[in-house]
Amino acid sequence: MDLSTVIVHYRALDTLPGCLEALEAAAEGTAHETVVIDNDAKAGLSDLLARDFPAVRVLVNPDNVGFSRGVNQGIATTRGDFVLVLNPDCVLAPESIGILLRFARAHPRAGIVGPQLRNRDGSLEFSARAFPSAAAFLFNRYSLLTRLFPTNRFSRRYLLTDWDHASVRDVDWLSGACLLVRREAIAAVGPMDEGFFMFNEDVDWCRRMKNGGWTVTYVPEAQAVHDVGASRKRVATRVIYERHRGMIRYFHKHHPTHPALAILADALILLRAGVMMTANALRLR
Repeated sequence: MDLSTVIVHYRALDTLPGCLEALEAAAEGTAHETVVIDNDAKAGLSDLLARDFPAVRVLVNPDNVGFSRGVNQGIATTRGDFVLVLNPDCVLAPESIGILLRFARAHPRAGIVGPQLRNRDGSLEFSARAFPSAAAFLFNRYSLLTRLFPTNRFSRRYLLTDWDHASVRDVDWLSGACLLVRREAIAAVGPMDEGFFMFNEDVDWCRRMKNGGWTVTYVPEAQAVHDVGASRKRVATRVIYERHRGMIRYFHKHHPTHPALAILADALILLRAGVMMTANALRLR
């Protein structure tokens, strides 16, 4: 089998049908299978899929086990030569899967290949980035400093904004919203690190791929629309917490330092999380 698609679902019944419809169109002519890992057992997803998408398998978890563990469950129960990790809020363009597969087959050391992602309004999502440095805490995609000073050198370095994102390029990491991953590479470096509940697992996986001698490549001819509107709404406190816990885990794992400095960095990250939780709580629904 050529392709196995793994989608982790949690409270995404409004976007999942459109994602699956676009996926089926994009995968036409490709030997493929699709599995949805349901982390929202009370949502009634199994009934919806049985009615509207009978070819899609669903594995239901009694509790929300997180994104990384869900992806790994999907990888373990599929058999395609390539695994497409796809968010339920992503809509693939019709030819995207064929483009990604052709590129991966033509480049045997391509461990992860990803498309160009566009926001719902058509603007570019900076889904191909450099590995985060300490400055990424203050100059990431959604930070106030990046919005106020978009051309500062720290944001430019992290988001690669000096590059037009219109050409094929090996990069440090790609957003986990849509990743085509070679199963051979997964076997070599391992699946996602389940210590990341959600957020930063994609950075970690790409880093491990590159450390293992595999490339991570951005292929903009393939495209998808990624509806990340939730980043502008009030979000669950746990989402903010897990984002920052993922930052801590990533830097402890890949940038070990003196314990005193690590404690200070952890404290600053948690302080930032606290500020964001407070601002989120005050935000109007």
